Amino acid sequence: IFKAVGKVEVLEDASLMDAVTAVSGSGPAYFFLLMEEMIRVAEEMGLPSDVASGLVCQTAKGASILAESARLKNETPAQLRAKVTSPGGTTQAAVDTLKKLNFDRIITAALTAARDRSKELSSNNNRNPRHYRNTNARRTEWF
Repeated sequence: IFKAVGKVEVLEDASLMDAVTAVSGSGPAYFFLLMEEMIRVAEEMGLPSDVASGLVCQTAKGASILAESARLKNETPAQLRAKVTSPGGTTQAAVDTLKKLNFDRIITAALTAARDRSKELSSNNNRNPRHYRNTNARRTEWF
């Protein structure tokens, strides 16, 4: 079932599930939040709402397609970013601002909070067995 909507990863170490939850389970919300803010600012800059929304959605779609293609060629997101960032250009100005405002720390704090909350929830629920099945003694497959 899950393969129909995405990729299923097999974890050798079940203790990594909280990190998976922080990255992948909660991850779409992070992208949606970024999109919300990009749309809001685009509208404040004068773009009509439908144009702002369309541009942001297409930008997210294009970036996702490029990222997956690059991943298959062992290219990193940092390499992709460098390819689309002209020195001294508009993208460089925006990236420099994000770095100056500690974008990396914001992302670290958010994912850490999600991982820690996942740990709290799993310790309270003692990992509901419906969420996984043991395929052998060393491997757990998560859905």
